[in-house]
Amino acid sequence: MKSLFRGAFTYKDSQCSLIADRARGIQTAMQSLVHNRTQLERFITANPKFGYTLQPISVPGKPMVAKLMAETAKKAGVGPMAAVAGVLADLAVKDMVAEGCKVAVVEDGGEVSAVSDVLIDVAVAAGEDALSRRFGFRLEEFPVGLGTSSGKFSHALSFGDAEAATVFCKESGLADAAATAVANVVKGEDTNTAIERGLSVGRSIVGVKGILVLYHGCVGTWGKIPQIIKIDPQIS
Repeated sequence: MKSLFRGAFTYKDSQCSLIADRARGIQTAMQSLVHNRTQLERFITANPKFGYTLQPISVPGKPMVAKLMAETAKKAGVGPMAAVAGVLADLAVKDMVAEGCKVAVVEDGGEVSAVSDVLIDVAVAAGEDALSRRFGFRLEEFPVGLGTSSGKFSHALSFGDAEAATVFCKESGLADAAATAVANVVKGEDTNTAIERGLSVGRSIVGVKGILVLYHGCVGTWGKIPQIIKIDPQIS
């Protein structure tokens, strides 16, 4: 079994969990997250609409974090801030790999970006739902990004009522934005119709590989999703 280094990192409202096969990788991820978030904050100060619009926006040339956010959000039909956590995670993983890491995993507020040569298990958090942190995914194919949006918990804005909408892509930024688009339409008393509506939105977004929607205790899936595993909530 490969020895892995783990770290927890909080910067402003970013709460991250980090995994790497090199000690230096943890520090690299922290530095990346601070650097790119600082670049984004400066960009938003100069371009305030970028920070509040709920619609796709023109893609800037720089900084890279803003460029990637706008590009991925445009694909999902949402505002660029819907991709912020996922893009920050993607950029941190890219920097970790450049540092020589073979295992580079960054979880930022529930969005996960991962490159690895070993299996990685992740839990799904769904607030107070009975299934929250009792199931998750075994990630085996990399690179992979997953994003989760919810209308029931977390500080992120959602116009829907899903306990959780989890999307799988190659990049966490796109998964983050797509999960927002999916979760936005999961609402209403007809559970099956609401779930199918979310799945329909998700599969229309180019680059989405798989979707899982949890609503009213029911689960709907589409596409290729990793193996679903049982999680012990005491250790997740």
